[in-house]
Amino acid sequence: MPLFTDQLGNQVSVPSRPQRIVSLVPSQTELLYELGLNERVAAITKFCIHPDAWFRTKVRIGGTKNPDISRIRELRPDLVLANKEENGKETVELLALEFPVWTSDISTLEDALAMIAAVGDMTGTTPRAAELVVAIQNNFVDLAHAKSRRRTCYLIWKDPWMTIGGDTFIHDMLERAGFDNMFAASRRYPETSVSFLRENHCELLLLSSEPYPFRGKHVQELKKELPGTQVLCVDGEYFSWYGSRLVHAPAYFAKLQEEIQALSVF
Repeated sequence: MPLFTDQLGNQVSVPSRPQRIVSLVPSQTELLYELGLNERVAAITKFCIHPDAWFRTKVRIGGTKNPDISRIRELRPDLVLANKEENGKETVELLALEFPVWTSDISTLEDALAMIAAVGDMTGTTPRAAELVVAIQNNFVDLAHAKSRRRTCYLIWKDPWMTIGGDTFIHDMLERAGFDNMFAASRRYPETSVSFLRENHCELLLLSSEPYPFRGKHVQELKKELPGTQVLCVDGEYFSWYGSRLVHAPAYFAKLQEEIQALSVF
C-alpha cells in the first residue's frame, strides 16, 4: 500500500482509493464532500455540520474530542482523518494502532493547502484537489486589504474571555483579511479581559460565532463597556475552517471590511 507522510511527520500506509473513510474533523469532512467522495465516507462527527445532507444521513461517531471508538471499530475504516488540535492525542494514537490515521496540523494557509493536496492524493482525487488549491490561492491573491489596519481582538470564548495568539490558523486568516491581531505575540488561546482591551486601545472587537455562540446581545453588552471600540459578530467558520470553505473566505473577508468601513463613518 502507498505510504503518505502526515503533517506530524508520521508515515501512514493507506490503500489505493480508500473506501471506508472516517473523518474526525469538520473542516476536512466538508473537503471530502467537495472532492466527490460521498459513497466512500463511512462516518463523521456530530460537529460535521457541512454539508447538511451528510450531517442528516451519515453515521455520526460522537464528538471530535470523544469519538465512539467501538463504533469506529465496527466500521473498519481504511482511512481516518484527524487533526492535532481538534482531536485528543490519546484517541488518535489509539486509533492509529488499528487503522491508517492521517493527522493534519494547520497553523497557516499554506498548511491548509498542503492538507487539501494530500487528502486528494490519498483518496485518488488529485485533479479536483488541485483545482481547489488553485482557486483558494487565486482568491486570496485577489483579496484587497483595508488601507487602515485596526488593532483587533478576536474573541472565541466567554467566562473567561479568550482570544487567539499568533501561532494559530485564525491569526493567519485575520492578518490576511487586513486586521492587526493585538495578541500576535501570544501563543495559542490566551485569556484577556475587558479592562485590558480598554487600557490597550482595542479598536475593533470581533466576536466569533464559534466555538462560543456570540450573538447580538453580547455586542451590545461589550459596546457599553468599550465605548471607543467597534464591536461586531463574525462568522467563525470563515476564520477557522481550513478545508474547501477557504474558497469562499476571501469574499467574506472583503465584505466584512466593507461593513466595518461603512460603520466607522457613523
